Amino acid sequence: MIPALAASSWYRSTRDAAAVSPEVAERALEWLLELQGEPVPPETMQAWRRWRAAHPDHERAWRRIESVRGSLQPLASPLSAAAAQAALAPSGSRNRRRALKTLALAAFAGSGAWGVREHTVWWRAWTSDYRTAVGEHRNLLLPDGTRLVLNTGSAIDLRFSDAERRVVLVTGEIFIATAADAHAPARPFLVETAQGTALALGTRYTVRQRERDTDISVFEGAVQIQPRQRGAAALILQAGRRTRYTAQAVAASEAADEASAAWKEGFIVARGMRLDDFLAELGRYSRDALSCDPAVAGLRVSGSFPVRDARAVLAALSATLDLRVDERDAFWRGRTLRLAPAARAPG
Repeated sequence: MIPALAASSWYRSTRDAAAVSPEVAERALEWLLELQGEPVPPETMQAWRRWRAAHPDHERAWRRIESVRGSLQPLASPLSAAAAQAALAPSGSRNRRRALKTLALAAFAGSGAWGVREHTVWWRAWTSDYRTAVGEHRNLLLPDGTRLVLNTGSAIDLRFSDAERRVVLVTGEIFIATAADAHAPARPFLVETAQGTALALGTRYTVRQRERDTDISVFEGAVQIQPRQRGAAALILQAGRRTRYTAQAVAASEAADEASAAWKEGFIVARGMRLDDFLAELGRYSRDALSCDPAVAGLRVSGSFPVRDARAVLAALSATLDLRVDERDAFWRGRTLRLAPAARAPG
């Protein structure tokens, strides 16, 4: 067991819940989804109460879900994405079942590899040196004079020593403008992610920790990327280029767009971006779950959009693209906002 998790009161509180069967855990989550509607039919409320009273494990499962709902809100996480997916997917569908299994593993601290890994990231984010909530940005001036900006739902640890300046990106995205080190001798500046490290060579750049890889865009200077796996080839990424890398290899680079870092100023700049991709990006900054009907997912979006008011952005898109915004209660987040084709008048 990971020491940090074992020492946390949050993890200890899951011991009783861990004995709940996966079937009961998933059914409890199903009930929570059903109770998100407005209004909830009286017969649904009665059936839910009967289910809770039918067996002690049912009540234990329900209390566990209630206990974790609020504690998972402040940071963007795979749990929020899975929750939104479960809420939006049709009842009984494969996607809904997969999302519910993901949530059950997380909420009940199951022994599966996914649950352990994601709980570790969640705990590390909460115990990190610096973090941001959903929709929040944070500007930092590091001890060496380096300027760093944390994007929405991000967390970092600082590991400065006499030998190196290391930033550990636990989750999310950061912008860095490195400063010359006054320490003698000058110490290397490194950003560590789950996939490896990036050594700054007099640089302004962004680093984003994705689910399976790391994304880097360099706007000034250069960055030397070293994947984590022993023997993997390093690559020097020059200004004006971006790439992704895994623990095994660095992908081919492509042109970087400095507008991709406009989030520092509170904007997303889109240039012919698919609507579904745009909503996924905007959704990083909102407690509302954003999506669109597959029929309109390929529409193209261009412009500069404020990240702090997703509802206003969707209202503007609906007017521009002739769409409507469907809104309802969400699961673990504020609301679900879904763009769909505008209803046509008959005849």
